[in-house]
Amino acid sequence: SDTDLCRCAIPGDITLGGLFPIHSRGPHGVNCGELKKEKGIHRMEAMLYALDQINSDPELLPNITLGARVLDTCSRDTYALEQSLTFVQALIQKDTSDIRCTNGDPPIIRKPERVVAVIGASASSVSIMVANILRLFEIPQVSYASTAPELSDNNRYDFFSRVVPPDSYQAQAMLDIVKALGWNYVSTLASEGNYGESGVEAFMQISREAGGVCIAQSVKIPREPTAGEFDKIIKRLMETSNARGVIIFANEDDIRRVLEAAQRANLTGHFLFVGSDSWGAKSSPITELEDVAEGAVTILPKRASIDGFDQYFTSRCLENNRRNIWFAEFWEDDFRCKLTRPGVKLEAEKKKCTGDERIGHDSSYEQEGKVQFVIDAVYAVAHALHNMHQDLCPGSHGVCSNMDPVEGRLLLDYIRAVNFNGSAGTSVLFNENGDAPGRYDIFQFQMTNHSHPGYHVIGQWTNNLRLNVREMQWSRGDRSVPESICSFPCKSGERKKMVKGVPCCWHCELCDGYQYQLDEFNCETCPLDKRPAPNRTACRPTPIIKLEWNSLWALVPASVAMLGILATSAVVITFIRFNDTPIVRASGRELSYVLLTGIFLIYLITFLMIAEPGVVVCALRRLLLGLGMAITYSSMLTKTNRIYRIFEQGKKSVTPPKFISPTSQLLITFILISVQVFGVFVWFAVIPPHTIIDYEELRPPNPDLARGILKCDMSDMSIIGCLSYSIVLMVTCTVYAVKSRGVPETFNEAKPIGFTMYTTCIVWLAFVPIFFGTAQSTEKMFIQTATLTISMSLSASVSLGMLYMPKVYVIIFHPEQNVQKRKRSFKVLLAVAMLLLLHPLTVAENVSESPCFCSRLWFRLQSP
Repeated sequence: SDTDLCRCAIPGDITLGGLFPIHSRGPHGVNCGELKKEKGIHRMEAMLYALDQINSDPELLPNITLGARVLDTCSRDTYALEQSLTFVQALIQKDTSDIRCTNGDPPIIRKPERVVAVIGASASSVSIMVANILRLFEIPQVSYASTAPELSDNNRYDFFSRVVPPDSYQAQAMLDIVKALGWNYVSTLASEGNYGESGVEAFMQISREAGGVCIAQSVKIPREPTAGEFDKIIKRLMETSNARGVIIFANEDDIRRVLEAAQRANLTGHFLFVGSDSWGAKSSPITELEDVAEGAVTILPKRASIDGFDQYFTSRCLENNRRNIWFAEFWEDDFRCKLTRPGVKLEAEKKKCTGDERIGHDSSYEQEGKVQFVIDAVYAVAHALHNMHQDLCPGSHGVCSNMDPVEGRLLLDYIRAVNFNGSAGTSVLFNENGDAPGRYDIFQFQMTNHSHPGYHVIGQWTNNLRLNVREMQWSRGDRSVPESICSFPCKSGERKKMVKGVPCCWHCELCDGYQYQLDEFNCETCPLDKRPAPNRTACRPTPIIKLEWNSLWALVPASVAMLGILATSAVVITFIRFNDTPIVRASGRELSYVLLTGIFLIYLITFLMIAEPGVVVCALRRLLLGLGMAITYSSMLTKTNRIYRIFEQGKKSVTPPKFISPTSQLLITFILISVQVFGVFVWFAVIPPHTIIDYEELRPPNPDLARGILKCDMSDMSIIGCLSYSIVLMVTCTVYAVKSRGVPETFNEAKPIGFTMYTTCIVWLAFVPIFFGTAQSTEKMFIQTATLTISMSLSASVSLGMLYMPKVYVIIFHPEQNVQKRKRSFKVLLAVAMLLLLHPLTVAENVSESPCFCSRLWFRLQSP
């Protein structure tokens, strides 16, 4: 069952309970998350290691073996409470009088295994929750990590003891450190829950009683922090930026996220953290955040690394540690491999576990800091049971009747009375509240001037502080103690902001953004056309800029446009020079010159877009921005429409369609162009062209980079509106090009126009996201101008290259092809005419069989 997956049972004459955070807190709606290798597996294995040592010790509990029933708390107090109910099952009397087997006999109900004491839990919130139920059934509890001062209340938690000192001692030690460093203004940061809140409350109470230290603000980290919560916390701490010292009582996950937020805020080296034992000398909260954590002072109950445990744990493998039901999961996680199981396919990205891996050799290993205290907690119960056995069962081998069952309150008295040398060589004992004495090592995390960067012991605390300040170093190896004092004199451009509730203190707040210092206590925002002076005591005019000709944003489009103008001019000159040749005549001379004029204007608009804005330039921008494209695509639309109508008419009869003469084509083209011209002149009448200075477009957070931009009164939407008619012409022309794609090659320029329009549509489809995607850029005007002009030049180049460059090539380099291919003899024409007059039915049959017959016939009649 799911419950069985959260507990591990080891048989013994006397059974101890164990509570360990094998897994982290799961996401919303899920109890358990990912495996916790150090705080979970290391600590649990420390209990199993201690049991092995005790069971093999002939002097301690001889002929009595200790067993264990270990539960996973999943770092969640409510889940731990639910799990710990299994510890009290044996003490709950069940009425089975009305239960009978099918044969009428009374049922045989297996009695749950009795737990005489519980080792744990880790988090104070979990220990408090579990202690409330264990005391009801008089089961002693010995914690190896819970340090909340609340647990020292012997009236509420009378069956709770711990081998680590409470946070009240820790808070006193931290206050002594703050005073020794000369700080008098600090903030506090706590994880929501008993551990964090109780620790900070103890620190604040002791600081109030002692005096000399002001609390700038006390910030709480929510139990379930939302996205961006830690960035808000850092921002709030920066509201009292002089309080660089931060007293932090938080779990290691929250500590890490605080450091990450400080790094994101570019505050590396600003905060001076004084961390509690939850930080201690752990590497997990600071991995890859060493520069932010540098200089942090942390405290940790005096401890030592247990060599025997290292030898034990590194020798564990899948074969010799089957009693730990979570060890296989640890193995997969530690070696980043996957154990194969019958019927389960191995994931492609996962390597297969061989079982020959070795902890500490094929993976990194460092003994978890609370291993010593787990071992001491197990030994404390073992010594209590040993003393109890000697008193109640003198001379008896094994558990006697006087200890079956073990009375919880009597065992508690024996636990509180133990005094022995623990695994680290220090004495293990408890006061009347079940607390261990306060003995702390003081560490500082140092990165420079050391051959081995990391945590270095800089002092101790045992009822009083011994701190070697000369061995301390801070961010980037600085050995001078940084200040965290109540008030500095404010610099120029800063205003005083009084701290609410602390009238003797203020912090200096920079008049940031576009503010300047109005007086000692106030900042004022500069007018829109001004920005603050460097010292922020006054405002100065904002520089005005425009697109310069020597800018790369102007040089590239201008170069492209100049090449296009030269190419267009070359085509026009060639066409004029060979005006009466068949190729020029076949391309429709009148419309060709109109189209080339439009292409020339498209290239020309580039120079107007780059030129310094003025009334004339702005007027010409409005007029020519869409006019060149309107002329170009009106001409191409007229051409494609003519071809399409001729082709469609040819399917029906040999009678030519209307309005296909050169004069008609020019008239249609100029009508289409007049729509664009009319719209522009209406725009002139409604809003006369003028220039503006835009101070908002280039107004970044840094006012030194603020600039006013001299520009025409054309917004992004007005530019698109100016081009919208041309885009409609372009799309319509593309539609006709698609419809005329089946026309024979002899039908003028249907296919080249089609390819031109397809390519042009692609160019403008790419233009739209680039143009609007840069709307928030600080170089918006330059990027959009360059994008617009290059897109227009590209569309003009496509039209010029596909429609006219092949013709120019033939005219210049192959003049032999620029002749009439075939003369229609009078006889042929007469024969066709006679065919139409005398055999109309034959023509009709050909039309029905081949719709192109009429078109070919008509073109042959019309061709010279």
